[in-house]
Amino acid sequence: MSVPLTLLGLLEREPSHGYDLKRDYDTFFGRGKPLSFGQVYATLGRLARDGKVVISDVEPGEGPDRKRYVITDAGATEVDAWLTEPVEPEPHLQTVLFAKVVLSLMLGRSAEDYLDLQRSAHLHRMQALTDIKRGGNLVDAMLADHGLFHLEADLHWIETTVARLDALTKEVRNA
Repeated sequence: MSVPLTLLGLLEREPSHGYDLKRDYDTFFGRGKPLSFGQVYATLGRLARDGKVVISDVEPGEGPDRKRYVITDAGATEVDAWLTEPVEPEPHLQTVLFAKVVLSLMLGRSAEDYLDLQRSAHLHRMQALTDIKRGGNLVDAMLADHGLFHLEADLHWIETTVARLDALTKEVRNA
């Protein structure tokens, strides 16, 4: 997730204070990983330095003055380019899961035991996502679906790998 570009996108929607940006980010994009206020304001500072946002007005607040941020043409151009570029297809071929299986085999440890533990962890996470999906709104359900589909693919890979462990063990140890 690109925090700077996401904040720029929120600013393209409407000029906002840092507090409002944090709230909107956390509501739509920060599930399980909300932004800290420090990260919001540090990011806004860099965006201002780089000419992608400007401060339109400053209002007195209970603490520091409240600054309203507005996206510039340069910031809007960057958001537009970002929204039209495809995301790099995932997953990458060298994942941690794959590395742990191969290293287990190289070191004479049980890759099957590791894969059983991983399967259990995946199933536990899938249950949690299913609960979120049942109790949440449409945004929650769509995010849960995304995670569930990726976990289902991992489970399929785990089952395929378990079925091929003997052959993979020979190939890894003969390399």
